[in-house]
Amino acid sequence: MTPEAPSRTSITGVILAGGQGRRMGGQDKGRLLCAGRPLVEWAITALAPQVSTLLISANRHLDQYRAYGYPVITDQEQEFQGPLAGILSAMTAARSHWLLTLPCDDPRPPPDLGVRLAWALTDQNAKLAIATAGGNPQPLYSLLPVTLAGSLSRFLASGERKVVLWHVHHRVALADFSDCPDCFANLNAPDDLRRIERQLLTAQPGLE
Repeated sequence: MTPEAPSRTSITGVILAGGQGRRMGGQDKGRLLCAGRPLVEWAITALAPQVSTLLISANRHLDQYRAYGYPVITDQEQEFQGPLAGILSAMTAARSHWLLTLPCDDPRPPPDLGVRLAWALTDQNAKLAIATAGGNPQPLYSLLPVTLAGSLSRFLASGERKVVLWHVHHRVALADFSDCPDCFANLNAPDDLRRIERQLLTAQPGLE
């Protein structure tokens, strides 16, 4: 069955906070402070206005995440299988036709992420859409239908984990965000976090 066209009322937002944070010394990235706020709070603030409801994908500190008032979902296999495992759990839990995914470690994602991904998906007659910036794909900033749950489940069962390898099985629309390259933080190391924090405090001095 073809899902209805994506719109705010048919989209569930998913904050992906279920990783191991290996390059951050094993810390739970969603709970790391950036300019005085946990990174997950920045993600909630950015994503909640763009969707009808919100889920948080996490595998640690579940009570702390639940304190934000949104459902918290865990991976079906407790082996830190990567972001696709969190997306599959979200597909199962969602009560909407579409998911809008966002990594937890970006304090300033595009405020119109969902709208532009939906437009690209429709315009390019694709199955799912991802963001690009400066020619660099951002596969975890995605809009995809929950009807792909079967495909994703089979992919993970085969032992594969890489997001881009699953994407090649489907027609993917690319939404160009080259006009806002700073919206994709990709905080992979402590130095990245400190750099973004300085930029946020410079732009909004009152955050200190």
